[in-house]
Amino acid sequence: MSDVTRILAQIRDGDASASEQLLHEVYAELRRMASHKLARERAGQTLQATALVHEAYLRLIGAESPQWNGRAHFFAAAAEAMRRILVESARRKHRLKHGGGQRRVDLDSECLVGEAPSVDILALDMALDKLAASDPQKAEVVKLRFFAGLSMPQVAEALGISLATAERHWTFARSWLYAELADKQ
Repeated sequence: MSDVTRILAQIRDGDASASEQLLHEVYAELRRMASHKLARERAGQTLQATALVHEAYLRLIGAESPQWNGRAHFFAAAAEAMRRILVESARRKHRLKHGGGQRRVDLDSECLVGEAPSVDILALDMALDKLAASDPQKAEVVKLRFFAGLSMPQVAEALGISLATAERHWTFARSWLYAELADKQ
């Protein structure tokens, strides 16, 4: 049993001090997940990895009687919390009150060559919800891989499926999302 699993059991049993121990144990991994996700965001993102980690952690710990089955389940829940925070942030930025409809342009952005394409987080979220309605497990693979930055073996472990199945789900989901998002543009 890992330290994280032990601490999660203590939280489940009502130990109030265990949540602080949990933060110390998982902070580095959560920070890596947040950095990985924010690196894929559009330019001009104002949310920082530390803020994303703290907000996600508060949502996880603040939930009514959290029931995590272990380390992998906790990190899957953390990835989902980070995804929701990023979606809420994107929705807030698209509101007219917050400058929605305006496009931020850096002075030197016209000179950049080979810039990586950014992902429209709202379109991705809607497509992901559509995929989850028809195939929830494939949607979970995308969430863990894209939003949490987990490796394929980690995704397979978190979902309790074989590595080959996780890779098939990832291949299908990427193709499906690409086609779905291409229709939106």
